[in-house]
Amino acid sequence: MSSTETAQKEIVQKEITLNMGPQHPSTHGVLRLVLDLQGETVVGVDPRPGYLHRWIEKWMESRTYHQIIPMTDRLEYISCMNNNLGYVVAVEKLAGITVPDRAQFIRTLTAELSRLSAHLIWLGSSAVDIGAMTVIFYALRERELILDLLEMLSGARQTVSYVRIGGVRNDVPRDFIDKCREFTELFPKRLEEYDTLIRENRIWLKRTVGIGVMTAEDAVNYGLTGATLRGSGVNYDLRKVEPYAAYDKVEFDVPLGKNGDVYDRYVVRINEMRQSNSIIKQCLDMMQPGPITTDDARYAIPEKITVMKSMQALAHQFVLMSKWVPMPKGEVYIATEGAKGELGFYIVSDGSGRPYRIKIRAPSFVNLSAIPKMATGHMMADVVACIGTIDIVLGECDR
Repeated sequence: MSSTETAQKEIVQKEITLNMGPQHPSTHGVLRLVLDLQGETVVGVDPRPGYLHRWIEKWMESRTYHQIIPMTDRLEYISCMNNNLGYVVAVEKLAGITVPDRAQFIRTLTAELSRLSAHLIWLGSSAVDIGAMTVIFYALRERELILDLLEMLSGARQTVSYVRIGGVRNDVPRDFIDKCREFTELFPKRLEEYDTLIRENRIWLKRTVGIGVMTAEDAVNYGLTGATLRGSGVNYDLRKVEPYAAYDKVEFDVPLGKNGDVYDRYVVRINEMRQSNSIIKQCLDMMQPGPITTDDARYAIPEKITVMKSMQALAHQFVLMSKWVPMPKGEVYIATEGAKGELGFYIVSDGSGRPYRIKIRAPSFVNLSAIPKMATGHMMADVVACIGTIDIVLGECDR
């Protein structure tokens, strides 16, 4: 064998290590992946998050239960309402607070609007990562309509901080119902436009079918949740398994995949958007007039007009805003179905107005662990598709 052939053989067999990120547009945040490559083939992946670490759980432990609500917006900041809801459901479980039906329907409706917003960002960003540029312009068009609705409801477009312990901040405005109905009639047609663009596109199929396969057994063993789990055919949705808010009063299907690849997870999320739209319509139809906050005076924040007229209401509002009220001692864990998967809040109470300990089960962090399994054996370009398919947000991953 000549020296040239020997050198070529050594080059082919040699592995190289390459840093992907943390400053890279397709990592969806400051995520660093250490890739072991043999040519263009990935033989090893080591995800290294932590570049956005904000110690948010410790921050929460120095705030009152009420003051924590806006901090949950800064976790998975694409669908903030789901974070708000997951947290307050845990606090209400700890304190034994009953929430009125109207507030539950409003919560469910806004949570599904946020889920649609998050899935639209996933659809556009994951498509543009792979090379389908047009989709993101279509997806952002409808997301703007959703943000308009959230702004009409809460005054904020993204970090809404809308729910309250025991209810919601305010009732829906008069025009909101009509605008929301208009959106639910329009959205299915627009969703078909997105789907038509890429579902049978031959380039899209080559980049997604058979890529990042996770069997049902692997998905369960890795602790995956959300569409990343359901794309592997595992029927697990906390809105069905452990209903909260008004999810036990509405009807919807849980879309499932078969092969557990990037394409199946795409189809699952597209179908989930159809189901979310249906849930919103049902909430609008079933919502009846009534109170929007708990009748337990200890936890109910007085209305502004009452505060302006009553010294007692003013004093109670001051207590709730500044130090809250003593909570029952104990601990609680509540999991809800966020846009990315199972979002859990574990709270330990020492009886004061501040939690002694809070731990967040962030779905992006857990789902990220599947990247080595998904990407190993594929081409380097497929790593980008694998990141997009699990739909991570580094805000909750590093929290």
